[in-house]
Amino acid sequence: MKVLIADKLPDFSRVRLSASDAQVRMDPGLNGDDLTKSLGDFDPDVLIVRSTRVTAEHIVAGKRLALIVRAGAGVNSIALEAAADRAVYVANCPGKNADAVAELTMGLLLALDRHIPDSVADLRRGQWNKARYSRAGGLKGRVMGLIGLGGIGTEVAKRARAFGMKVVAWSRSLTEERASELGIVRCPTPEEVAKRGHVVSVHLALTPGTTGFVGASIFDAMTPGAMFLNTSRAAVVDNDALLRALDDKGIRAGLDVFNGEPKSGSADFDNAVAKHPNVVGTHHIGASTAQAQDAVAGEACRIVETYMQTGRVPNCVNLATVSGADHTLVVRHRDAVGVLAHTLACLRQAHINVQEMENIIFAGGQAATARIQVRGRPAADTITAIEQNEHVYSVAVFARRR
Repeated sequence: MKVLIADKLPDFSRVRLSASDAQVRMDPGLNGDDLTKSLGDFDPDVLIVRSTRVTAEHIVAGKRLALIVRAGAGVNSIALEAAADRAVYVANCPGKNADAVAELTMGLLLALDRHIPDSVADLRRGQWNKARYSRAGGLKGRVMGLIGLGGIGTEVAKRARAFGMKVVAWSRSLTEERASELGIVRCPTPEEVAKRGHVVSVHLALTPGTTGFVGASIFDAMTPGAMFLNTSRAAVVDNDALLRALDDKGIRAGLDVFNGEPKSGSADFDNAVAKHPNVVGTHHIGASTAQAQDAVAGEACRIVETYMQTGRVPNCVNLATVSGADHTLVVRHRDAVGVLAHTLACLRQAHINVQEMENIIFAGGQAATARIQVRGRPAADTITAIEQNEHVYSVAVFARRR
């Protein structure tokens, strides 16, 4: 099996996959036309990327491509629909960088509260200004409001509580029971989080439903002078609403992500939010620790190894949650060559499409039951045709309940 690693990952990932009898090519920095060419020339079964964007053109270029692994959590940089259309699995590595992003989130919070960047800048300019930098609010007893409570949000909640902060949170999946387990308070809306939080921190995955999610209603609910943190994705925040909050309400922001970020590692960057005096910023480095990168690379290897050994893909994100099947065909049969081929031929003759299928072997290896999920109820003559095979014991059809 061929594996193309098109981003910079720790070298142990190449060594580990090679030891699993994979033919591995590591070519960090591949993108655009270069990636298209490499997919065509090397023709890998598996593509591993980190920040590289994978387009529909790339997916078509890899004739044998069956699996794309994103060495990270988000998959918005991969053409998911195009992959699904060609039966290409897409998997990610969720939660492996949660500690790193949570650590940076708390770092930005401390930098805002204690004015650390400005203090460092003055010292480097040879200026001593203790009076200016002695006006921090402090964190103990303050309220940390979280919008989004996945793996990263949960880790931020733990760290905020360790600082003596009270934590309130909103997430679509957050229940009262889960909030109680974490020692936090569940809010019914994100606006309620904004209203109650001295600090509001965003931890949402970027999806069509979350683009611009943090907008005017949330910033309007925040207390003037409150702190706002975003270490998720820039696009989940309405940029214009954020600028107004910085200007009109004195909101102070700690940001690791910005609209229009350069695609290269270093470049000129002219961004009104990044240059705003109320903003402390970093360079989209939330997951960039050695610990996080090793953990993500290890998970990427595990996904590939599992696929090589079993054909299954852990953490797959582009499978249908509900198929179009409306009936289940149950075929009890002797485990003999040609039985399933005969069954599928009968279904094809009846123009019935198979959506899902499994064949369960009984103890002793002599008999099996095939469970075939189909669209459309097979007619009586189709059932009779299947039962004509000498190795078929019985056939039953069940309507699927939705």
